[in-house]
Amino acid sequence: MFVQLSLPVERVHTSPMPNDASEPRVSALDLFLTFSRITLSSFGGALFWSRRALVEQHGWLTEQEFVEMVSLAQLLPGGNGVNLAVLVGHRFAGWRGAAASIAGFLGAPCLVIAALAFLHHRYGELPLVHASLTGMSAVAVGLLLAMAARMLVVLRRSVAPWTFVALTFIGVGVMRWPFLAVVGVLAPFAIAAAWKDKL
Repeated sequence: MFVQLSLPVERVHTSPMPNDASEPRVSALDLFLTFSRITLSSFGGALFWSRRALVEQHGWLTEQEFVEMVSLAQLLPGGNGVNLAVLVGHRFAGWRGAAASIAGFLGAPCLVIAALAFLHHRYGELPLVHASLTGMSAVAVGLLLAMAARMLVVLRRSVAPWTFVALTFIGVGVMRWPFLAVVGVLAPFAIAAAWKDKL
């Protein structure tokens, strides 16, 4: 006679892989409020204030991640700020986050712009208004240069990245060649150089 012994079998419960602890949790409401504040205070261009909010204040993105998203946003059709809002929103909250980011980016600012357009149409010929716009233009250029300087810090200390920066500046800024043509020619070589550095 055989006696069948039944031994207790320990069940192993499998759980899904934990999320990356370093990835911040950002809700659609957070994205809406953040991009609303960005555009309502984005004097001198939204990219400068986007970097300040996303990298410095909230810490949602690293400097390198922000530069990569801005680069992709500039290559895509449409406005850079809107494209960046879509990319950031989709990364943290999917399509709901992308929609919330666009709503925040374009909602309240549209009302402000409409009011400013009305005031400029009515009082734009006054000398004081002309002088004010000239002064604000200088400040806006300074903000753009400050953002560019911070973004350049993330480039590798090698010849290749700075070579492509110089070639792009010469092609678009000095020679005034078409933007898409310059990017189409330089982008494959820049990608190949960056890929080679990581191997």
